[in-house]
Amino acid sequence: MSKNPLPYLLIAAATMTVGPLAAAGGDATAGKTKSAACASCHGPDGISPQPNFPILAGQYPDYIVRALKDYKSGERENAIMKGFVTNLTEQDMHDLAAYFYSQKGLVAPEISNP
Repeated sequence: MSKNPLPYLLIAAATMTVGPLAAAGGDATAGKTKSAACASCHGPDGISPQPNFPILAGQYPDYIVRALKDYKSGERENAIMKGFVTNLTEQDMHDLAAYFYSQKGLVAPEISNP
C-alpha cells in the first residue's frame, strides 16, 4: 500500500516558504526603520529605480547578511557601502535582511503562447 504524498509535499512547501524568514533571525519592522539610509540607492522598498544599484526586495536573508558582513570586513570593496555598514551590528544586518526579504521583488512578466 503506498502512502499519500500530499502531507509530505505540504511540509516541503511550508519549509521553503518559512525557512528563509526563520533563517533571517531579524525583525522586518525594525529593519524597515533601519533601511532609511538604503533608500537613496536601493529604493524605499528595495527596488532600485536605477539599474546600477542592486534590487534587494525579495532577496534571500542569508545573502544580504553575508554581503553586509563582507562590506564591513572589507572582503567586498565599495566605499559607499563601507560607510553605511561600519556601525551596523549583526542584529541590524539581520533586521535589514528580514525587511528586504519581506518585500515583493520584481516578477518576470508572464508570456502567453498564441
